[in-house]
Amino acid sequence: MTDKSPELDRIDLKILRCLQEDGRISNLKLAESVSLSPTAVLARVQRLTKEGYILGYEARLNPLKLGAGMLVFVEVLLDKTTPHVFDEFKAAVQVRAEIMECHMVAGGFDYLLKTRMADMNAYRAFAGTVLWQLPGVRETRTYAVMEEVKSTTHLPLG
Repeated sequence: MTDKSPELDRIDLKILRCLQEDGRISNLKLAESVSLSPTAVLARVQRLTKEGYILGYEARLNPLKLGAGMLVFVEVLLDKTTPHVFDEFKAAVQVRAEIMECHMVAGGFDYLLKTRMADMNAYRAFAGTVLWQLPGVRETRTYAVMEEVKSTTHLPLG
């Protein structure tokens, strides 16, 4: 999906904004926020979920309190860019909890990873035992985050 579907009206967008702000909002409070009946809002939320606009709900956890306070981005360059190597690499990163995101990118390298670790010692161990052992990895560049200036999952909605 590249653009908003023309099927979304202003009430759908308002529902999505409210849910994006507070995924635990009650149906009654959501209905009040968008000036619809609870039954109508529930039907719209179910439709938005069925159509793939709402992917799910989750709690945002504090990484500092859970021993994953160090955020590290890693550029990965593969030794070959064949479908087989890409598939092996993608499968290998799926099973690593430390790798929060993996994006194939255009440019001077093949993938950008977002990882979380306890500290630099943990990252060094991860790099040696996991990262550099991933299928096809030829070269990596590491960027340890010194300060998270902005971090959000909220999408701009009109």
